[in-house]
Amino acid sequence: MTSFNERAKSFEGKYAHEADLHFRAVARRNRMLGLWAAELLGKTGNEANEYSREVVKADFRENGEEDVLRKVAEDLGGLSDETTVRAKMHELFSRARAQIMEEL
Repeated sequence: MTSFNERAKSFEGKYAHEADLHFRAVARRNRMLGLWAAELLGKTGNEANEYSREVVKADFRENGEEDVLRKVAEDLGGLSDETTVRAKMHELFSRARAQIMEEL
């Protein structure tokens, strides 16, 4: 029975680790997305950083990424369409996850 408990704890640990990595990658993706959108909006410096923080905060409104997508797409208006924003989100998620894995 001990080996079963050890395996269960191992799976729990792996799940917790993966969940932590995912959370960190999503937060980093949202920050990078905010900086990308800020550049399109002509924001620089502190203004761009503040906007990226707003994008990160937008992710806490509801489950999933739709709240972030909606905020950025609405803020960009005619500067970018929803399909482009969604594609950028997926690109940046891959980049964010790779960066986090390199840091470990």
